[in-house]
Amino acid sequence: MKYYQISASDLGKDSKIPILKLGDSAEVFYEIAAIMIEHIKKNNAQGKRTVYICPVGPAGQYPIFVRLVNKERISLKNVWFINMDEYLDETGNWLPEEHKLSFRGFMNREVYGKIDADLVMPEEQRIFPDPKNPNRIGELLEELGGVDIAFGGIGINGHLAFNESSEVLTAEEFAQLPTRVLEISRETRTINSVGDLGGAIDAMPENCVTIGMKEILSARRLVFGVFRDWHRAVVRQAAYGEVSAHFPASLMQRHPNALIITNGNAAKQPF
Repeated sequence: MKYYQISASDLGKDSKIPILKLGDSAEVFYEIAAIMIEHIKKNNAQGKRTVYICPVGPAGQYPIFVRLVNKERISLKNVWFINMDEYLDETGNWLPEEHKLSFRGFMNREVYGKIDADLVMPEEQRIFPDPKNPNRIGELLEELGGVDIAFGGIGINGHLAFNESSEVLTAEEFAQLPTRVLEISRETRTINSVGDLGGAIDAMPENCVTIGMKEILSARRLVFGVFRDWHRAVVRQAAYGEVSAHFPASLMQRHPNALIITNGNAAKQPF
């Protein structure tokens, strides 16, 4: 694990995933929003649809995205947002939108609800994976001609969306995992409870529905942002570590057009 000793200045040298090092988190979020905006504008000019896989975490790009869409009068009528995942309640259904942790509630309040009505995409183009019909995501992406860009963050154990690490699958097997319902690991519930519920791990949902690695890795481009203290180790393991199901983000090393964007904080040497 010598990659943990890579300095901030050397981060990105000989990395297996390109790394864009920026200053503070605001720069990371602006860069992600700018990529989203520019690709939509390009596709709109060519009469093409835009299909994104989108996270709620990181989410700092959305206020910038919303402001630019409204200011520049960018139509989203030919844009599809496929959200990565959603927490489930004890009955296996989506958390209600009014729940603090609901990703659907966040997107409706902070994104769709703040974009001018004449610009925002129709409701049927705002997609979340359905725990009752997870196969629909793969079918829809095939109908739409695939994903332009998958955006996201990287979890403490390297998970992308909620694709938790595995000690029994090969990297090749893990890369083929589809959209599905799964149990969230305790380490993920712990780190998420710190950020979202003041450390109340027992109040965190135990299950979720997530877009699979198959759908994420099928995107023509991957753009993932890191910015937290613990991302210092995560970004190094993703970009320099062994490709394995043990650390799912390492599978991005095999993608032909992947990018990790880091702020100065996450670029620091872990120890």
